[in-house]
Amino acid sequence: MTIQEQQLFEPQIVRRALVDAFRKLNLRHQVRNPVMFVVLVGSVLTSALALQATIGQGEAPAGFIWAIALWLWFTVLFANFAEAMAEGRGKAQADALRNTRRDVQAKKLREPRFGAAVEAVAANALRKGDVVLVEAGDVIPGDGEAIEGVASVDESAITGESAPVIRESGGDRSAVTGGTRVLSDWLVVRIGVNPGESFLDRMIGLVEGAKRQKTPNEIALNILLAALTIIFLLATVTLLPFSLFAVAATGQG
Repeated sequence: MTIQEQQLFEPQIVRRALVDAFRKLNLRHQVRNPVMFVVLVGSVLTSALALQATIGQGEAPAGFIWAIALWLWFTVLFANFAEAMAEGRGKAQADALRNTRRDVQAKKLREPRFGAAVEAVAANALRKGDVVLVEAGDVIPGDGEAIEGVASVDESAITGESAPVIRESGGDRSAVTGGTRVLSDWLVVRIGVNPGESFLDRMIGLVEGAKRQKTPNEIALNILLAALTIIFLLATVTLLPFSLFAVAATGQG
């Protein structure tokens, strides 16, 4: 099994992230992040003011207001795009693992011994207790135990360790993992799990369900941004009442 290393900006992931960046403009999604929600509301209001200025009813130049609106929309969309890129890379990794598992062909033995008749079946059709033959260059179709033979196995796709390991029947080195590749010799393996219960399936589940925890610095920054946003909103909301009060008190303005 080979899992290709993903590029930083894979075209497929980028295209999906661009679409998701607009989908995430949904208010139910934006409200989870108060700071970006305020930016989104500000973008909508600024766009409305820009339209008002465009038709000649605004108090400021239309070009200036449009420039502010575009920067606000860019901020919201870029934040959504960055989040969608992170999610897309996780989904792509899970898809790669799933497709690799689906493409594996197994040599199922009709009898649990080397030299018995072989039947080619898909790896996801194997059940617990089935016996398969794995030779040099083959991918081990499922988690199980070597009951005959000895072989050098490449487990880098699962463990990340580049050095091959020895797997042999008997002892504490008989366990094999689905998705690893036999480099030399052969093994007769008894499958120990049913479809959906293998280590690779659990890995896919972890990748799909992974949710990155925020670091303490990110939490502190979010609190700071939320506090500054509240202060800014309070300051801007009070501008009009204070202005009206000043005009009424002085009789000028």
